[in-house]
This record gives sequence, structure tokens and C-alpha cells, in this order.
Amino acid sequence: MSRRLRIGIDTGGTFTDIVAIDEATGEIVTTKTPSTPHDPSVGVLDGIRKILRLVDNAAAAASRPAVAAVSHGTTVATNALLQERFPGLGLVTTQGFRHVLEIARQAVPRGYGNSYFWVKPERIVPLHLIREVPERLNFRGEVLRPFDEAVALEVARWFQNSGIDSIGVSFIHAYANPEHEQRMRAVLEREHPGAHISISSDVLPEYREYERTVTTLVDAFVKSRVAAYVGAIQARLDAELGAGVLFYVMKSNGGVISAREVAAQPITTILSGPAAGALGASLLARAAGFDRVLTADAGGTSTDVCLVEHGVPGLTTDGAVGRFPVKVPMIDIVTVGAGGGSIAWIAPDGGLKVGPRSAGADPGPLCYGRGGAEPTVTDAHLLLGRIPPRLLGGEIPLVVERAQEGIAALSSRLGLEPARAAEGILEIAAWNQANAIQQVSVKRGLDPRDYTLVAFGGSGPLLAGRLVDLLHLRAALIPLSPGNVSAFGLLTVDLKNDYVQTFVQRHDRLDYAMVNAHLVRLEALARAALAAEGFAEHEMRVARSADLRYFGQAWEVAVELPPGEIDERTAAVAGERFHEAHEQRYGYSYRRATDRGMTGRQTMEWVNLRVTGIGPIARPKLREHPPGDGRPARALTGNRPVIFAEKPVECQVYERTLIAPGDTLSGPVIIEEYGATTVVYPGQRIVADRFGNLILTRGAV
Repeated sequence: MSRRLRIGIDTGGTFTDIVAIDEATGEIVTTKTPSTPHDPSVGVLDGIRKILRLVDNAAAAASRPAVAAVSHGTTVATNALLQERFPGLGLVTTQGFRHVLEIARQAVPRGYGNSYFWVKPERIVPLHLIREVPERLNFRGEVLRPFDEAVALEVARWFQNSGIDSIGVSFIHAYANPEHEQRMRAVLEREHPGAHISISSDVLPEYREYERTVTTLVDAFVKSRVAAYVGAIQARLDAELGAGVLFYVMKSNGGVISAREVAAQPITTILSGPAAGALGASLLARAAGFDRVLTADAGGTSTDVCLVEHGVPGLTTDGAVGRFPVKVPMIDIVTVGAGGGSIAWIAPDGGLKVGPRSAGADPGPLCYGRGGAEPTVTDAHLLLGRIPPRLLGGEIPLVVERAQEGIAALSSRLGLEPARAAEGILEIAAWNQANAIQQVSVKRGLDPRDYTLVAFGGSGPLLAGRLVDLLHLRAALIPLSPGNVSAFGLLTVDLKNDYVQTFVQRHDRLDYAMVNAHLVRLEALARAALAAEGFAEHEMRVARSADLRYFGQAWEVAVELPPGEIDERTAAVAGERFHEAHEQRYGYSYRRATDRGMTGRQTMEWVNLRVTGIGPIARPKLREHPPGDGRPARALTGNRPVIFAEKPVECQVYERTLIAPGDTLSGPVIIEEYGATTVVYPGQRIVADRFGNLILTRGAV
């Protein structure tokens, strides 16, 4: 029987992680390779070559298995946005509305008290690069002022002459009627054929002009960059593996999309990598028996945190990247600049800070010996003995002396011993991660003590034990190959496409015929997209939802719609689901408002209708490991001094791959594997489960 591999690749700030699954046997092979920030596609192909060599070496047969599909999580769109430089980006809007970006939202960031003046940051497009076209629709999509083709022609030629090649078009109320935007796009394509154009009625057909406009501009700006990046990988894959290999890119909504469709929907990849990690961790946790978890993906640059209920990560349409609202469906993730490469520095007030700046992959931490000039979290771990003097099984030797020199220089400025300063760096890094966990739990009225932490990423298991103590978590689950969970997650997700239509009506005056007409149209779009991806009708799944709110509220809550046509009965079911969701999220509802004589603002209002087309992809089966003999000493590889609370402790060091289900170890213990190290703190213990996960809890054996 011919062997076929599916490969998942996640590009991080420091390492590119690769996972290959044999579809026939379920065998999983993992590896890592340094990322190549100058051209991430180089690291991707390096990783594919490396994983194929490992598979070949492990195989009994001499022939290389065929690669059926490659799934990739990318940060190209995110990085382009976070740099906050937008050359060549312009906006076309309705005459009289060129200041929509200036008006924006009055949201003052934390840190600005009464003694500070806050000035809104620079807009994504400066005023002189915004052009207006006479046209106007009302909120029903009815034409109040016809589209002025002559002015549109002048605008298109002006952009071409000015060298503006990324253009967003956002007309007032275009979500209700896309005709004027489509005509503007046609003019631009005719007069400025080299431009990358996005129209809001395609990108985000929802009301709220500011968010819709910014999201459209982001889509237009990243279009060329994402298309070039994905095209480069596709060309390299075709040359390396042949033209028949399917290539998917991870989307922010928890699904994948074929590479050929990415250029048309680049905004959907804005949180590509972190979404895969949350999904992979969710699957692993649920298989292990944990339904309520907090996932923490800690890499070289950042930590991404997500709350998971009953095996399903939360979704949001009110996300942001940096200071920019990106209103597309995405896994609800909070990101903080706390990773292995986070730089330790002294603030003007003399206090020790860690992050958000990162040494990244190049030059990397001091101990990499590649020219890094400032101490990092990784350097602190090395000085304290928490990690070995080599990474990736010896592929990356570490220079202990460089870490010692850098932390000694920092500690002398703080008036501390180097070990104390190193522990301070790790404590601050742990609290940075803990604050992110509190944002997705405590801030939403949830108690983190009710959850299990799934700690993964290259640096996640190093501080997982400290987070268990700080937040009194139930436990921490550390998967096998924790640095490759995001890449594994890429192989667990379905193909998904989202469609939305703003439809604002009171619940008690709902036009059922109009609701059903919109849902039928959106479902037809979803099925057509799935058919284009090669899915047969019987393979397709369609999910429907609606955004509801109480009349007068500014923000909505998404609820699943019942199957079948929407009528009085099914609309009532949706309303009941909204009450329940509102009470869970905000602690109250007006389910029985009329019983108490309250009316008016307690009336529900429908805002958006949503349809998601799902093309199921076979998920890998997790393999159970045979139980051990109750003697974990088989995995013992040696001892080394490790510093805890400023005191060196002789710690036993274990090889992760030799630990068997049922093995129990009491801290302090160091557990090493190819891509990560797990620290079991004093007073803690770990138990290995049947899938090879380590379950870390407080309380020694």
C-alpha cells in the first residue's frame, strides 16, 4: 500500500515547527528548524526537506512516501500590520466621509491618566491619500445619489499617477447594496490594472463604518504580500514535491483555505498561526479528558492564550491586531509579548521589565552566540540551569558564558546577584503570561481555578508549573512535542469559509421571509466555494448563526440558529439561546423582563446573519502508549544543579520519550525532549497519561 503524508508547518518568530502524519498508519513525526525572517518560505522548505529525511530514515521501505497535502500557518499578514508602515495604500469613500478614519473610536488605551494628553495615533491612510466619489445609499441599500462614473475615472487615474497600488473602497451602507463599490472596482481595474483592490462589501458586509473601512484597508494592504509569499511557497512545493500536492493556509476562524484562494481573502489569515495552536491543544486536551482548558502557546516572541469550553475555542468577530480593529471571524486569542526571546531591560524608573521587545530568531538570545546584545528569558533559564546547554538535541549549542555576562551586567545595575536577577526575569515573564490568562478568564467573569492549563510552544512547559502556582490552576497538561502543537493543529482543522449580511430588525417585528432569503443566498455562496475546493454536496456542512443584542446595546452576541426555515418558533429558540449566552457572558439577561413590567430597551434586536461553509478534513487519530512498568528510573539521564529561590538544588534529569503512562515524578525535576524542556517545581508532581501527556499538579507524591 502506498504511503501518503500530510504535513503541517507553523512558522514562529524563532523556529519553524513541522509535523508529518502517515495517513495509513497514523504515525506522527515531528521536528523543528530555525526560522528565516528575511524570507520565511526558505524555512518552510527547509522544514519539509528535514521532515522527509526523518520519515525516510524511520521507514523500512527505501522509497519516499508521497506528500498528499501541506497545511501552513503564517504570520505574514500579522507582521505586515504590526509594523504600522503602509506605503502605497489609499482609500476611496463616499463624498463627505473622508474623515471616517480620523473620527474612529474614542478608546483611550491604558496608561493614560488625568495627567496625560492622549493624541490618536496616525491613521492607517493619511488624509491626502483619500479620495471621494459622489454616491450615496441608505441603510436599506436604496440609491439616494447615483454613482458618478466620471469622478470615479478621475480618482482611478489619480491613484495610478500617484503610485498608489493598494486601494480600499468603502462606501456608506455598501453592506446593504454592493453595486456602487463593484462599479468603482471595475473602474479601478480598467484604469489601474496593476493595483490590489479590496471592496468592503466583499471583505466585511457589516455596518459600523470605521471597522468596515479599516478591515478593508488591511485586506488591500496585505493582499500583495500574502499573495507573493504563498505563491513563492507554492512554486517551491511544486518544484520539490510535484504539482499534485494540495497546499492549505490556516485562517483565523479555525479553518483552512486552499492557497489559490488566499490572495482573494488575505484578511482571513491575520491570526493564522495562533489559531492552529489553540485548536491542536483543544483536541489533545479533550482526548485526555479535559473539557475546560486554558491554552498557552509560548514561543520565542509571544504567548497566545485562549479559553476553551467543552473542547471548542471561543470565536469572536471583534478582534484586533495591534491598534487596528480587524472585524473578521477569528479564534478569541489574547497575545502578550512574553516568550523565550523576550528581552529583559531596565525602565526609566529603575524597575526591571521583560518584553515586549524580542531578540527573535536573528540575532536571538545572548546564549545563541549570534550577536545578541541584551539578556532574554532564555538566557535566564540557562543561567539557572532550567534548560540544557544545547537545544534541538544538540543542533543548537548554547554559549553559557554569554548568558552569564549579559545577566551579570543587568544585575549589577539592579544591585542584585545574577541568580536573583535571572529569577526576577522569569517571575516577571510568568506574571505577563498570567495576566493574559486573566484577561480571557477573570475579565469575563470566569475563575481560572476551574480550568486546566495546556502549556505548549517551545518555551511553554518551562513556566507552566509557576503559572499553576500563581493562578491556583487545577493542573497543567504538557503534550508530547509541545513545540509542535501548532503544526499538529494545522492537520486537525476543516476547510471553512464565512459569509455575513447585516440585517437590523427588532425580534418582535422580524421579517421571516427576508431572513430566510438572506440565509439561502449566503448558504449558496458557501456551497459554491466548497464545490470549487473539490467537495461533493454530501460532504459539505453548513453552520448558521445570528448576532443578537438587546435594543439600545452597542455590541452583539452570536448564537447558533436552529435548522430549517426561520419562523416564529425557531426565532424564539434563537432568542432563548441569546438570553442564555448573554447571561453567561455578562452575568444577567432580560429573559423575563416583561414579567417584571420592563419593556422597550429589553426587546431583542437581530443585527447580522452568518453562514459558515465547512469542508470536513480527516483528523489524525491519537495513538495511546503502552503502560510502563512503574519504574520511571528507566528515563533518568543524569543530574545537574538547578537554582530555585536563589539556592542550587541537585535535580534529576529525565528523557521525555522514555517516560511511560503511569510514571509519577516529584519535583524538583527537569524533563527534556527534542524541542522543549519541562520544569517541575519543588512541591509539584507530574503523572504521564496514556497519550504521553504530562499532567502537572501541586502537591508532591
